[in-house]
This record gives sequence, C-alpha cells and structure tokens, in this order.
Amino acid sequence: MELMHKRCAGLDVHQRTVVACVRVTENGKLTEEVRTFETTTTGLLSLAAWLEVEGCTHVAMEATGVYWKPVWHILEGKFELLLANAAHIKNVPGRKTDVKDAVWIADLLAHGLIRASFVPPTPIQDLRALMRTRKQLVREITRNTQRIQKTLEDANIKLTGVVSDILGKSGRAVLDALVAGETDPEKLVERTGGRLKAPRDSLVEALRGSVREHHRFLIKLHLGQVDALNNAVRELEARVGEHLDPFRKNVEILTTMPGISDTAASVIVSEIGYDMARFPTAGHLVSWAGLCPRSDESAGKRRSSRTRKGAPWLKTTLVQCAWAAIRTKDSYLRARYHRLKSRAGPMKAIVAIAASMLTAVFHMLTTGAAYKELTAAYFDRRDHAKLAKRLVRRLEDLGLQVTVQPAA
Repeated sequence: MELMHKRCAGLDVHQRTVVACVRVTENGKLTEEVRTFETTTTGLLSLAAWLEVEGCTHVAMEATGVYWKPVWHILEGKFELLLANAAHIKNVPGRKTDVKDAVWIADLLAHGLIRASFVPPTPIQDLRALMRTRKQLVREITRNTQRIQKTLEDANIKLTGVVSDILGKSGRAVLDALVAGETDPEKLVERTGGRLKAPRDSLVEALRGSVREHHRFLIKLHLGQVDALNNAVRELEARVGEHLDPFRKNVEILTTMPGISDTAASVIVSEIGYDMARFPTAGHLVSWAGLCPRSDESAGKRRSSRTRKGAPWLKTTLVQCAWAAIRTKDSYLRARYHRLKSRAGPMKAIVAIAASMLTAVFHMLTTGAAYKELTAAYFDRRDHAKLAKRLVRRLEDLGLQVTVQPAA
C-alpha cells in the first residue's frame, strides 16, 4: 500500500487522557512510539512539543464528543490536522485498546485512508456555537409555552382556542391577570383590549374556568422562565451581530433567496462557513448535509434510499426554509415542489426543495452572486415539446382530435 505521510501521528482522545502514537518511516524502516498525555493545557502543550520534536507533519484524531476540540485548538496551526468520523475508522473487532486505537489511526493516516471531516475555522465555530445555543433557548421557550397551555387546560381555560399566540399582547395580559388572582371572565376579556377576532361571547366562555392557586403558581413560574429566556435570546442575538460583521455580505446574499430569513442565513453560514472550496461540488455539500438519498445496494437490489442524519442543525433549518419558500407565489421552488409532490409525496418533495436551496447556496457563496429567480414558468420554457405533448394528450383524453402545426 502506498505510503502518503512518512512522519505522522494518531491520537486516541478521551476526557482525561490522550494516547498518541508517532509513526515514522525512514529508509524503509518503520518505528512507532506511543505516549499518554493528560488533557490539561499543560499536558496538551507537552503533546504538541513532542510531536514537533518528532517532526510530525500530519495528525489525525477521532471526533469524540467535545473532547477533541481542546486538542484541536492547541495543535491547530502547528500541524496538518484531520478529524475522522469514528464510524469510518473502526478497527478489527476484538482488538480494542487505547494504544491499539492510536496505532491504528496513525497507520490509516500514513496511507491516506482517513477521510477528513469538515471543521470550520475558529470564527465560524464561535458563530456556530452561538446560533446553536440560540436555537436551544428558543426550543426551551416553546416547551415552557406548552407547559402553560397544559396548565390552562387543567384549569379548563380554553385560551388557546381563541388566541393564536398565548404569549402575545392579549394572551399575556390575560395570563398576568390570572396570576394576579382575577377569575371573572368578563374582566379577563376586557384585558384583551378588543384586539381579538373571536366574538365576545366565545371569549367569555373560553375564559370561564376553575383556576386554583396551584395553577397560578405554575403559570407564574413558567412565565418567569419565558421572560428570562427571551432576555437571554436578545443578549445572544446582540453577540451574534458582532460575530457576523466579517460575514455580513454572505448573509445578505443568502437572504435574497425566498424562504431564507436573516436568522436562517446566519445559521447556514455558521454551519457550512463561507469558503465553499472545502466541498468539491454542490453535490458533496448536499450529501454532507444529509439531504440526498443514501446509496445502499446489494446483489443488484437497492435496499434503502432514506436520507442519513448528516448535519442535523443545518438539515432542520433548510427544511424549515423550504416550507417557507414554497409559499412564495410564482416562484421556481414552489413550482418544483408541486411537480415533485404529485409523484413522491409532500415529505420527499420538501427534502428535495431543501437540497435545491442548499445547491443554490453553494453557488451563491462560491460566486458571490445574489439569487436569481427562474419563476414558475421555468419548467414550461425548458421543454416546449414536452408541454405541447402533454397538452395534446389532455385534449385527446377529453375526446378531441388535435393537429399540431408550428406557428408561422
């Protein structure tokens, strides 16, 4: 097997220790040395110094939880680093020790058998952490809102049936009144300020329940959590704005595509970065995100075409953007969705739209050009003959005889 790197190292990273194997090939002679270092800053600096003394040029490690990150930060800039997917470099079963794992990783690296995972530069990693934290906080706000709804149902208050957003201005006014001890439905309706579309009689009946002190305590508790989380989200968004300054142009380009908001564009940039040279083609990016059918074939039979997990944070955001994009009238994405939906179903169609959007994102970030709308008539313009044939067949199905002649 061809030797790619004469001096390299494989790291088996754990929470407390790092087992490192230095593999050196000189004059046809192979030498391997294994040492164990602590994952403290002093220990990692000692690891870096040892690798430099041994003349290592390439270092590979597994993506083990978050434990690889401090090792990566210490070694970054000193060596050519490769982060490997643990599922891709499994050793022979029954030969599992930390030392053998480090030797195995070094051996794979020396022969160029490790496919490096995508690791963005540090500014993008920081932005990614902020955007993921924001999403987690928003999810927690949703959970507390659902807990409030559950408490209202237990008290037989049907607020969710007459208010679209129970944390909106009218809904929040009613909740604050309930916490303060108000139970008269007539007075609770007055707190809404007449902004609700539902008839007054329906509002009164919806707000007539049996609220106890237990319910007031729970509602107050969850409202406090929601307020604290909203403050945290605002503080986080201000921080995101500072980190986005170097990438503001990329975010503005992405927002020209239907369905992509400022927040979604920030998430996309934080997940894939701004340098598309890391992905050879748009297809590689779509595959990395997990938005294309998997290749699983045996004995000439295709066993599964389900999409894999891929990059879940990016994948979920793009699917949400796809649902928003297909609501844009007279758009290419809407027309494509309806064409696919008729034969593949809505869920597969929406994943295909998300893949199309990511493909466009790849080219937009590569060229720096804004999104160009093809309009819903694109498919008709693409193949006039196919359209004419379909229309003729439709007329024949209606019992009409059609003769088609080109226009003068």
